[in-house]
Amino acid sequence: MKPQTDYAPSSSTPFDGAAAALVDEVGRIVWWSRAAAELLGRSEEEAVGRSALDFLAAPVPRTALRPGAPARRTRLRHRSGALLEVELQVLPGTPWSLVIAVPTGLPAVWTGDAALARALFEQDRIPVAEFDTGLRLIRTNRAFELLRPEGAPDDWPTDLASSGEGTVKDAIARIVDGGTSTAGAEYLWRSAGSKRILPLTCFAIRDSLGALTGVAVAVTEATDRRRDRGRADADRSGAEVGSSLDVVHNARDLVEALVPALGDLVAVDFPDDVLQGRDPPLGYPGMEASAPRRVAVKSADGVWPRAMVQLGEAIPQVTDQAASAAIAVGRAFEVDPDTGRQLLAHDPELLALLMPEGMRSALVCPLYHRSRLYGSVLLWRTSNPAPFDDTDLKLLQDLCDRTAIGLDHAFSYTREHKTAIALQRSLLPPTATESTACETAGTYLPADGNLSVGGDWFDAIAMSSLRVGLVIGDVIGHGLQATATMARLRTAVQTLADLDIPPDELLTHLDDLVQRMAGEADQPDTVGATCLFAVYDPVNQECQLASAGHPPPALITPGGEAEYLELTPGPSLGVGDNPFEITTVTLPPGSLLALYTDGLTGRDPAAGMARLLGDLDRANRPGRPLEEVGAELTGLLPADADHPGDDATLLLARTRAIVGSDTAVWEYPPDLAAVQTARNDANAQLERWGLQDQMFATELIVSELVTNAIRHTGGPAVLRLIRERILVCEVSDQSNTQPRLRRALNTDEGGRGLYIIAQLTSRWGSRYSARGKTIWTEQPLT
Repeated sequence: MKPQTDYAPSSSTPFDGAAAALVDEVGRIVWWSRAAAELLGRSEEEAVGRSALDFLAAPVPRTALRPGAPARRTRLRHRSGALLEVELQVLPGTPWSLVIAVPTGLPAVWTGDAALARALFEQDRIPVAEFDTGLRLIRTNRAFELLRPEGAPDDWPTDLASSGEGTVKDAIARIVDGGTSTAGAEYLWRSAGSKRILPLTCFAIRDSLGALTGVAVAVTEATDRRRDRGRADADRSGAEVGSSLDVVHNARDLVEALVPALGDLVAVDFPDDVLQGRDPPLGYPGMEASAPRRVAVKSADGVWPRAMVQLGEAIPQVTDQAASAAIAVGRAFEVDPDTGRQLLAHDPELLALLMPEGMRSALVCPLYHRSRLYGSVLLWRTSNPAPFDDTDLKLLQDLCDRTAIGLDHAFSYTREHKTAIALQRSLLPPTATESTACETAGTYLPADGNLSVGGDWFDAIAMSSLRVGLVIGDVIGHGLQATATMARLRTAVQTLADLDIPPDELLTHLDDLVQRMAGEADQPDTVGATCLFAVYDPVNQECQLASAGHPPPALITPGGEAEYLELTPGPSLGVGDNPFEITTVTLPPGSLLALYTDGLTGRDPAAGMARLLGDLDRANRPGRPLEEVGAELTGLLPADADHPGDDATLLLARTRAIVGSDTAVWEYPPDLAAVQTARNDANAQLERWGLQDQMFATELIVSELVTNAIRHTGGPAVLRLIRERILVCEVSDQSNTQPRLRRALNTDEGGRGLYIIAQLTSRWGSRYSARGKTIWTEQPLT
């Protein structure tokens, strides 16, 4: 029987006067029937686009207007202002719902479901068909006939299948058996090589007594709409693709943008060169040479197929000249499932690894930029029946191009970052040092992210008479400019420390240097630094410190708890015109001094400094190496420093002392006869120490220095010997005259003393104090 395509009721039926309208998901009218125009006196042009609620005379609960709710009596307002009482019902559909309004004056045989027949079959916008309880097609409307494929049987929709609902025939049978309606279920239609997605809504039709007389099926076309929605979602999600400096993070962003928007499964593979941080070679290396590994996957259902290559596993290589050629030129291409299965038919295990079960279509796109292959992307559709088209291919290519550019930027950043890190680390001293005065351990953590490296530095400088200078500094800003500034300041500190000037004077000279550097810079405000300089003397166990705007150091004495030293900090370097003050503290042997930059305390200095004291107490266990203490402290950075925005630098120093028996001091009157006494005293002390091998050289050094001190100053001279890993000889006087090494002429009777001293010692120099100067020498001891 050919289905009836026109519904022609008699001249007088229970449905005369029924008004119908289609509304979208937000309640706006998208279609307006002639009966509705006659009932309310408003044309289609006046009604379409307006909210359906605008025509109600009184508010109605939203639950009463939900699709599928029971019919409800309410009032509508005519154009003239008159009120019309109607029976109103909303029936679900995809993407639109149908609203039926029947004046209450009509015969009472009308019910919500039965009254739909005329409105549904007279309209020609939504394809509708009616089936009887025997699942036979009874009638269709004109829109349904236009949708029917050429040559298809009259009841062609009954064999359409859905992944979750079975066939259309199954859905109709469920309703006949008393089941629930089906709303918006998507069914796949295949014909002549094409595929379309058709959302179907099936609902019961009942007579005036409520008996089931049939099932209505409403069909909409969703292929293009679903495809466009997926593309829009992919494009919107892809806005962040390629923005990370982490290559794996870029791959994860890409898979998030592609699934489920464009496909059901996606995988990103990187060559080992990319994963190891090495630039891929120029040109296309070939599939065998690239050694790819899977770095990111995503499945629409959240479960990656167990049979396929898993995250982190290597990708088996398949020789496919067509695929290799497409990848070589850097363009996306479609994979024919049948061709792929034929290529791998000889190896079922390999087929399962590379092709998902139920694969309908697939795309492959290389991550190719500036002649470098960074990886490849594989996108599959399994449950989604719609094939990929040129628009999908273009969108995938665009997202992959963005990702490849991001990967190239990440490698450029990595190269620059590694260069800057290598430069900075080459400018820093060894992380650990050993000396008579103390042992030290330094830790430097560069800033993460775009900030790159910074200008933090630390140093432990060997000074005269077995003293040590401890330095910690923090340059304003980040990057190579800050690193270059740090290098200049560190060099300056080492040079000034060699002059043996006091800490406050050293910072004053350093402040002058920073001011000159700011004057030479294009942006003077970007040049500046903080610095803390400390000098520890193991003989008298005193430590002198001065600060230029730097946080105070933490101290733990043996048996005590961590506390901060009370300093009077001066301004940061570069401010100028402000003096720096020296703080002197006595440090018993075994004391732990912790110098740090503000990157270690985090964004809240007060809380960070309090935390640091507690961490220092817990980490400083007796006998524990300083490297381990530093590693634990830097590993306990606050949560906001997991990816620190500033460098974090820590310098730990555990003090030592020289026992009194290893030092000897004498003072001599301003009489040249005392020179012989000084020689005798020195020889006797060396004999007590068992250093007879050093007697000859030491006697000459003492004789020359004491003679010069008495002859040229006219005052007393003080001789001090210190025995440790080296033999230190010091002579102090009340003069500030700078001794100079010069080459004496053959005819000169003097002037060779310092030259002889330079030949007999490994190092010598002079330093100044408020009461004069000290000339010191060092001799190595075997």
